[in-house]
Amino acid sequence: MSYVCRLHPLIQQDFEEAYAWYEDKQKGLGERFLKTVRQKIEIIALQPEAHGSRGNTKFKEVKVEFFPYLIVYRIRKRSKEVYIVSIHHTKKNRAILHSIW
Repeated sequence: MSYVCRLHPLIQQDFEEAYAWYEDKQKGLGERFLKTVRQKIEIIALQPEAHGSRGNTKFKEVKVEFFPYLIVYRIRKRSKEVYIVSIHHTKKNRAILHSIW
């Protein structure tokens, strides 16, 4: 059974900025970024336990193919929900993320 995915409200701006940056670099690359992230989120919804964690075992991490991005999420088993707390560039300061966790 698939889980419902919910995104932290602060993710949207970073996500839009990444899209715009890739689209500015090459026409269609932003769309490819969006499609790749959405596909990865669909996979997470189907198999949320399939991915590992680094450091904090409450959160799982999965790399986005082709792009240097990680999706960080928490599983809420009772409500069958995956709560995505971050979709961020792998070079981004991870200390910033702790403020939203």
